[in-house]
Amino acid sequence: MGLNFQEIVSAFLVLFAIIDITGSIPLIISLRDKGNIIKPLKVSVVSAVVLITFLFLGEGLLSIFSVDVHSFAVAGAIVLFVYGFEMTLGVEIVKDKGPKEVASIVPLVFPLIAGAGSMTTLISMRAEYEIINIIIAILMNTTFVYFILKYVDKFEKLIGPSAIYVLQKVFGIILIAISVKLFASNISTLIN
Repeated sequence: MGLNFQEIVSAFLVLFAIIDITGSIPLIISLRDKGNIIKPLKVSVVSAVVLITFLFLGEGLLSIFSVDVHSFAVAGAIVLFVYGFEMTLGVEIVKDKGPKEVASIVPLVFPLIAGAGSMTTLISMRAEYEIINIIIAILMNTTFVYFILKYVDKFEKLIGPSAIYVLQKVFGIILIAISVKLFASNISTLIN
């Protein structure tokens, strides 16, 4: 089938909601204010490489650990639910603190951008979309990530803290909805 504009847009929007870099702006600002070094190009390139690699090798990697796609999807749904819950209700459940010099990789690349949610989504998308359209959607999203990280201060001033707060809540609800759908569509296979 090849290139398909509708598939590209659809895959882009799904990944955009899961990656939720705009909803992560408060986290990015907080990391920066704590002295963490955030390198926009490094984050974008590493994220794209991880996501594209997982697109091709994900199922094989899972099989090495004797984990099927449905189990991974349920686990990813739970992680997504927790992040969505945090964003929507403003609570902190995940308290993973790493060294300041790796902030570009942890927590930005993993688990925020190339986390269980986006990886599970990529596996699911392979059944619905052509690979080339998914790759284009990944590259569009990681390019968007680059610009948000590069211009986070200007973006913050442009939309203001109230809009950032609202975006975080909206994308939190979207993540919860995606997690519920992902959970429901895969748990029945595991139970049977």
